[in-house]
Amino acid sequence: MVDFSLSDTERDIRDWVRNFVQRELMPLEPEVLRRERAGERGLSKDELAELRDKARQAGFWGVQTPEEYGGMDLSAVLTALIEVELGRTFVPFSFGGYADNILYYANEEQKQRYLIPTIEGQRKSCFAITEPGAGSDAKNIRTTARKEGSEWVIDGEKTFITGGIDADFAMVFAVTDKDKGADGGVTCFLADRDMGWKSEPIDIMGEWDRMPASLVFDGVRVPEENVLGEVGQGFALAMQWIGRGRYLLPARALGGCERLLDMAVQYSKGRETFGEPIADRQAIQWMIADSAVEIEALRWLVLQAAWQVDSGMDSRHAQSMAKLHGGVRANEIVDRVMQIHGGMGYTRELPVERWYRDLRLLRIFEGTDEIQRRTIARNLIKGHASIGGVLG
Repeated sequence: MVDFSLSDTERDIRDWVRNFVQRELMPLEPEVLRRERAGERGLSKDELAELRDKARQAGFWGVQTPEEYGGMDLSAVLTALIEVELGRTFVPFSFGGYADNILYYANEEQKQRYLIPTIEGQRKSCFAITEPGAGSDAKNIRTTARKEGSEWVIDGEKTFITGGIDADFAMVFAVTDKDKGADGGVTCFLADRDMGWKSEPIDIMGEWDRMPASLVFDGVRVPEENVLGEVGQGFALAMQWIGRGRYLLPARALGGCERLLDMAVQYSKGRETFGEPIADRQAIQWMIADSAVEIEALRWLVLQAAWQVDSGMDSRHAQSMAKLHGGVRANEIVDRVMQIHGGMGYTRELPVERWYRDLRLLRIFEGTDEIQRRTIARNLIKGHASIGGVLG
């Protein structure tokens, strides 16, 4: 028998996060919208820290961080459920106590300087691999690092780096052996901002919390003890970072879609045209029905991918399917919700257009739709995955 029910623990944790979102985050939405309309951050750093402290006092800290570092070390399924709940609001919040997964490959001295302070919120990192002209071709790295004595000298430029505006250190990937390239010739360096690299924000259609940056490394000197992992093995680390949790992106979008559909249902029942609520119109009913079906399909794609992660399976195929479906369908759903709201949906008085801009990014970052389709098709053609999935 296949059991799709949540355990008591899963339900309790989900409900706690849901209540936190409703109690602490949703009341902030009008002010966040006002600030964003004025070109300001939705939440200040102090406000975000205060919210994270409230959650920490209740035991929510480091959702997937190992217990030895003070985290909760929750399963992938539970983490996905949490992301769904956080996605029900557009307020830019995530729980504290987090560090990028590849930082756990740091040696003991590096952990004291980078990993632990990042978990505690004292330092902020960014993952710097994408370069101008390379796009989805992660192997096309042109930034170089040459050895001079006990230092590495880094030259190059990175672009669309999330968190690059505020980060005080970067995990930067550079070619250290041109002949080998990505196959043993790329190294990851922990580069502090005060070592000389500079960043500039890239203006985008999204909001401050999504705003990426370009990073410039012009003769930046990094001591050899700041190599993360082994020299030449940086590309393998990069792939672990990129594939660390693709299922979490559509999970958060799922929460947003549920909230948006609820808004559409409520609006359609109250908005009247020609003497009747538009909820009675077949055109509106079909948009609501299609959205509900697509949301439910996305839910199971996300949870199956998370379940595969927890089961120790190779979940890359399932994660690609979840991200592809999530990106495409979420954009269709928010478009329908805007259509149902008519002119009001297009204004900035409601958060629909805000979600419209935010969800568009899901089809681009951390693997475009086209990359996901290539991955899915290649897996099927080469026999790495079956059409019947895990149930065969």
